[in-house]
Amino acid sequence: MKKRIVIIGMGFGGIHAARTLAGKGHEVVLVDRNNYHLFQPLLYQVATAGLEQESIAHPLRAMARHWQPGTRFELAEATGIDFARREVHTDARTIPYDYLVIGAGSVTNFFGLEGVQRHSFDLKELKDAEVLRNHILTAFERAVHEPDPARRRALMTFVIVGGGPTGVEFAGALIELVHFVLAKDYPELSTRAARVVLVESNDKLLAAMPENLQDYTLKKLRRMSVEVLLNARVVDAAPDRVIFHDGAVIPAHTLFWSAGVKAAPLAAALDVTAKPGGRVPVEPDLTLPGHPEVFVIGDMAYFEQEGLPLPMTAPVATQMGIYAGQAIVAKEAGSPVKPFRFRDKGSMATIGRNSAVARAFGINFRGYAAWLIWLLLHLYYLIGFRNRIVVMLNWVWYYWYHERQVRLITHRTGGHRQFEECK
Repeated sequence: MKKRIVIIGMGFGGIHAARTLAGKGHEVVLVDRNNYHLFQPLLYQVATAGLEQESIAHPLRAMARHWQPGTRFELAEATGIDFARREVHTDARTIPYDYLVIGAGSVTNFFGLEGVQRHSFDLKELKDAEVLRNHILTAFERAVHEPDPARRRALMTFVIVGGGPTGVEFAGALIELVHFVLAKDYPELSTRAARVVLVESNDKLLAAMPENLQDYTLKKLRRMSVEVLLNARVVDAAPDRVIFHDGAVIPAHTLFWSAGVKAAPLAAALDVTAKPGGRVPVEPDLTLPGHPEVFVIGDMAYFEQEGLPLPMTAPVATQMGIYAGQAIVAKEAGSPVKPFRFRDKGSMATIGRNSAVARAFGINFRGYAAWLIWLLLHLYYLIGFRNRIVVMLNWVWYYWYHERQVRLITHRTGGHRQFEECK
């Protein structure tokens, strides 16, 4: 009998759940507040003028058309779920379901630091990358006309909080943008005086990586002129400064926050006792306790394996999405469903041109080899043939010419509240 399967959230988990269920004889309804799937791992390259926004996004209706028959997309934001009536409430309409897959993802966790939340940037949405790119480029434009050397220095100081993959990759891309591209665009500025400061509260970067790769990353970033501050915590911020736990202050007009995430607000509407980070505890088959027809996947799901919760990463979400799709097919066929188990295939982070770290197939890679692995895997997982070509051409152009073509300021009125409040 044909069933209606509603999938909330078209991130990595939702996309792979939909792909697994496509063509299996059921009605699959895809629900997302955006009409595109976003390849979040490359958002920082949009923010640092390396890629166009459109090259890391793919229309969801095009995917649904490709997965026909039985798959359709609805542009809506889920606001609540009635488990008794098996209905999803959205800002557009109510959608009934037989099976439900919830993969609404995560939002940035500022840990209650109101000043930081107000005066910092993050990268979760496509628009965030454009806003941050506008701000970075506008900072240099303003620095050109700034007569006060101290304020000029603050305009060219960028503080990045969080020593995970996002922070490391953004720091490396930003320092290269400054030294190899903006140095030529702004000959009247001494861009070597620009500062990129990476702040990590622990005593190491890339905590999930082996120690030798952590050491390599730290040394490489410092050789690139990134200032790395370990065992340091940002506790407050203002439009023109960043404040640390020990009272130290760095004058800066740009604060980028990548120090943590928490489950999307929809998790709070599920009426369950949340785990750390607002995540939803799930059964061994990723279903919501007491609701075997409801699967929770990706960043929202709290699932322990070998005594530790799985991280909120794309590989985890991808495998959960595939599993949820397969589990629904198995249930409809009357077949047993094995418990979910995450298979760690490794992790990686790029540091800069010709330099990355990777742990894959039980082997540690660093330098050029890891950089090639990173490039190839990101191209492979990027959705859309056109997007792969565009991204590859941008990377080749930058590799040979040290030139980033997307140095566009598309919004001139301040760029961000930091500038507005400092007038």
